[in-house]
Amino acid sequence: MMKDEDIAQRVKTLYSDAVVDIVGEDCSFEMYVISEGFAGQSRLQRQQSILTLFNEELQSGVLHALSVKTKTPGEQNAPAVGLVQIQPLR
Repeated sequence: MMKDEDIAQRVKTLYSDAVVDIVGEDCSFEMYVISEGFAGQSRLQRQQSILTLFNEELQSGVLHALSVKTKTPGEQNAPAVGLVQIQPLR
């Protein structure tokens, strides 16, 4: 069984500036990672780089499920695209 701290520390070996938020327990986790290191990478490249760090644990079953969501700091601070702000009627 892996701990949140172990998972975050492993991500930081690849992306030292990463801000890592992990939700889950036992062998199923959802991870949110923000790093400048993702700049210029596709979503698939970002996820593969993270999942490769846990290849052994995923194959052995130590980790049953690991969902990864990634953003750069600029993407994190950008307004959501497609949302419409509704103004109150006067």
